Amino acid sequence: MANFLFVLSQDDNEKATRCFQFAKIAHGKGHTVNLFFIDDGVTWADAGRDFKTPTATEDCPDDYLPYLVEHDVPIGV
Repeated sequence: MANFLFVLSQDDNEKATRCFQFAKIAHGKGHTVNLFFIDDGVTWADAGRDFKTPTATEDCPDDYLPYLVEHDVPIGV
């Protein structure tokens, strides 16, 4: 299996949703996954923020991030 590091550096709902989605897919396929928030991406570490804002494709960060948290995927800030 492969190792993946997903780096989120922007406070952008679309980019965060894709980052979390790809991390979930990779983890679900048995790969080792780590997330790291840098620069403006650290705003995604705020548990009080809205994770339910939909993207153009009608999914949202909340569709993927809870899976990563529940499966103890490491998230660095």
